[in-house]
Amino acid sequence: MSIEGVLVNSPRRRRPVALTTGIALAVLTVSLVAGCTPEEKDVASAGLGLVPVPTDVRVDGGGAFVLDADSTIALVTPEVMAPDVHHVGEELAERLGTATGFDLPLGPAVDGAVGEIRLELVPDTEVVWERDGLLDDTGVDAYELTVDDEQIVLTATSPPGLFRGVQTLRQLFPPELEATTVQEAPAGGWTAPAVTISDEPRFAYRGAMLDVARRFYPVESVKRFVDHASTYKLNALHLHLTDDQGWRIAVDALPELTEVGSTTQEGWEPGTGDGERWYYTADEYAEIVAYARDKYMTVVPEIDGPGHTLAAQASLGSLTCDGVPTPLYWGPEVNNPIVCASDENLGNVQGFLETVLASVAGQNPGPYLHLGGDEAPSPPGWYQSYAEAANEIATGHGKTVIGWHQWGASEELPPGALIQYWGVGERLRGVIGGEATNADLVDVQAALDKGARLIMSPADRTYLDMKYDEDTPYGLEWASRITLEEAYDWDPATELTSPDGKSTLADESDMAGVEVLLWSDRSYPDSLAGLPTSTDVFVPVDTYTDFMLFPRLPATAEVAWSEQADRSYPDFRDRLVQVSPRWTAAGIGWNQVADVDWAP
Repeated sequence: MSIEGVLVNSPRRRRPVALTTGIALAVLTVSLVAGCTPEEKDVASAGLGLVPVPTDVRVDGGGAFVLDADSTIALVTPEVMAPDVHHVGEELAERLGTATGFDLPLGPAVDGAVGEIRLELVPDTEVVWERDGLLDDTGVDAYELTVDDEQIVLTATSPPGLFRGVQTLRQLFPPELEATTVQEAPAGGWTAPAVTISDEPRFAYRGAMLDVARRFYPVESVKRFVDHASTYKLNALHLHLTDDQGWRIAVDALPELTEVGSTTQEGWEPGTGDGERWYYTADEYAEIVAYARDKYMTVVPEIDGPGHTLAAQASLGSLTCDGVPTPLYWGPEVNNPIVCASDENLGNVQGFLETVLASVAGQNPGPYLHLGGDEAPSPPGWYQSYAEAANEIATGHGKTVIGWHQWGASEELPPGALIQYWGVGERLRGVIGGEATNADLVDVQAALDKGARLIMSPADRTYLDMKYDEDTPYGLEWASRITLEEAYDWDPATELTSPDGKSTLADESDMAGVEVLLWSDRSYPDSLAGLPTSTDVFVPVDTYTDFMLFPRLPATAEVAWSEQADRSYPDFRDRLVQVSPRWTAAGIGWNQVADVDWAP
């Protein structure tokens, strides 16, 4: 059957996007006139490699839009939003122009124009977008996209929605569009098929974490990671900035933290950097924040504590009980000694937190501050004293607190706190509702009882430093080996429900969103053989990142964006085969996993 006028993904919107056009009705009319009744059909078989799968897609039988040197980008927006809409237009012009060589001008809309790509912002009083506000409204990212043989119209109620729609529009054009140099036009030209798409995410918070503490990522590599994440509509960049093996953010009032604490990486003892600097200056960090904001990603800085703090303890004797800095650490172990938060030393710890968190809050316009809190084995009283001080200071600087799920054991949590669950679901779901007490589940329950919501990051689904299979050259497997299917085929809403469905610790109403994570402590081959004897075995961070993220990053991104009922692994796998040439064109060194037939 022809795909003309076929509905390829059913509408199940929680809140309709109040946008313009009436084009959906027009397309439906075309299908009925043609004698083709709309029916359910997966997006992949319609020839659309769209990831994440949109909420609602209708394929029209009309002619395709042809992008050429005479095409234009038109901006329709209230004046107050004009700078942001102009920015999205510039982003689109660059994306479409790099590979085609076209210089696409931005200007006002022209009625009846052929070859126009129109970006139209239609404010909705029910959708409130603040540039650096909380990620708690899915309507902010909603958009509608229509394509026919004369023009493209992308409509949203806020600038982030326009930006998310641009990511979908990119996927409608040929894969060669993703190349970083001018390409010869593919057969048939630079075309996009006639479609109507309405789309809105399932979860408002959709994050990607990058561990720059155990392995330092230069600024350009962080930007590359942002490009990867934002392409698949993720909107939070969680930076793990401090750990035992390194301190990566400058704090002017405590220069020792970078003078000493940044001189190691896991497997890289002091002196192996040959004079390299392994931290971000204030200007470099501001560059990262600005780049993420341009992609409508909110930076979530993490200052881990009271565990994972040996880099800080090696820099400042005030964090140890005897006043003597600890030796620098570049090993692989966790559960190392925490900062000394005894009654006698608590004042020093509070002073440290006030100085550091004030500095970090000032460098991050976003609303969040991640305080860590996992794998802290020392006295519980010290943990509580540290957590109380950190919570009070972070909120005093206007930040919403995020912590790993162990932070739920804090005696009090600030209003609006988010707790990041990283348990191994395959091991924990079986004991939900049982008599046995599991520490991870107790901490999650404690957090929920205090009014916190969850960011879902089960380690056996979202920790993309885990190996794909036994042949993966990098990474670990303590949580699981995570195949593409395992990264995709799970539901956050039931992750904390017992296998028999009778006991639920948390459901979707308790969840703020989903986050995918890339730890960097095993970015070298043969990871289980211990630390390498030479830094020569470490692959470049971009090589490690590309291989471990692709194809699994798009999988988790779809988990975060698309409704569970709209998703199926066979359909996703087929769409991913259509998407993969884009990675090759973009120069991404992806892993051609064996359980997918990548032949077109």
